[in-house]
Amino acid sequence: MFERFTQEARQVVVSSQDEARLLRHHYIGTEHLLLALLDQAGSPTAAVLARHGLTREAAIEAIHRFTHGDGLDAAALGTVGIDLDAVRDSVEAAFGPGTLDVSGPGRGREPKGHIPFTRRAKKVLELSLREAVVLKSGSISDGHIALGLLREGDGLAAKVLSDRGVDFAVLRQDITTALAA
Repeated sequence: MFERFTQEARQVVVSSQDEARLLRHHYIGTEHLLLALLDQAGSPTAAVLARHGLTREAAIEAIHRFTHGDGLDAAALGTVGIDLDAVRDSVEAAFGPGTLDVSGPGRGREPKGHIPFTRRAKKVLELSLREAVVLKSGSISDGHIALGLLREGDGLAAKVLSDRGVDFAVLRQDITTALAA
């Protein structure tokens, strides 16, 4: 499949690994693909994302909020019978103190070697191929990867976009227009 990727699309895939390393994640998720898209200087896709108010800094802030538990509302979980402190205590009893901390065991260290793609990130790359086919493109560009993120719609990248108030239909149209230009 990667033989059909343009140089820009290949750079997004490579940069997504770099983004995962920078965030000290041991996987490449949809959020890393989004960060890589935002980091493509001079890319029409990055320009469209910026026009929709998305910056790399805002995306990283949202990713940290979603992945570091800041978004967990103990009171809300308590209303459905989940004691967040009890869950944390149980996890730490089973896996050791600090397991859930950002700098706990297995975290805080930059991952080495190959970093695997999550199921959702793989799906985004598959969907980028479908987007290219639908748009009758002979190759897969970074714009097609962005359209794949939108079509997948459930990963952390979609949550980041939604959190920023991005209208997926409008963004889809703007990216499609940029691809046609």
